Amino acid sequence: MPKVLVVDDSLTVRKVVERALETRGIQVVSAASGAEAIERIQREAPDLVICDVIMPDKDGYEICEYVKSHPDLGKTPVLLISGIVNGTVLERAARAQSDDVMRKPFAAEELVRKIDGFLSARTAPAPAAEPSEPTEPSLSALSGLVTRAQDPVPDTSTAPAPADLKTALAQFAGVAGVRLAAVVDREGFLVEAAGEGTADAELAWALASAVAEACEGIGRELGQGLLQTLVLEYEGGIVLLHAVGPSAMLAVVLHDATVVGKVRYSVKRALPELLRAL
Repeated sequence: MPKVLVVDDSLTVRKVVERALETRGIQVVSAASGAEAIERIQREAPDLVICDVIMPDKDGYEICEYVKSHPDLGKTPVLLISGIVNGTVLERAARAQSDDVMRKPFAAEELVRKIDGFLSARTAPAPAAEPSEPTEPSLSALSGLVTRAQDPVPDTSTAPAPADLKTALAQFAGVAGVRLAAVVDREGFLVEAAGEGTADAELAWALASAVAEACEGIGRELGQGLLQTLVLEYEGGIVLLHAVGPSAMLAVVLHDATVVGKVRYSVKRALPELLRAL
């Protein structure tokens, strides 16, 4: 089974790319920083690296140069992704010996086409005849990597199932008095959701992220540490926000205030499972 390393500091981008590739029977490993990417490259020896250009520590060009200069992995294809693709980006990518550059956001079909081509070329035997055309993928549309993550395309391969975040969220959504449960990244993008109105609250996630960031700033200034839980009470119900590691939040929408305590207890018990699913 081919193995692809996805390197991006955005949780949303990592999850959507992982989902698109795992439905193709491709094993996916991920990294949220350049340093983590180097460690994964050394440990996993991936068949392909997809890396964002802008990273919080080492940038994508440095990761690419590391791969291309590696004594054992120097022929591993590296696909750089960037929100801006201009002459400067292309020149630096060429100097780093990147195999290609893609502009973000992009459709999953476009990504899969490129990856199929790279992996086919990597596994093809020595050419004795004309190379075959890459197979056109048949994925249903996943619009852009900065948009809402959709339900995964049904997997008919024999690849192992990814961590089932939706099932974990469905347990919260199934509690009496709860209307919706969702995981969003710290930029406010939806990762996964279960319950009522999962497609109608994109702006709410962005605003919730901003509120959580402001409240976390208050905690830092007062020496109270990282934000754990935030409860917002409205006329129609309550929104509970709970940190899930350093990069995501669980949002639970309740229309019955009497179940807040039960949900908070359930959240604490479910945190390890949610972290594994991310």
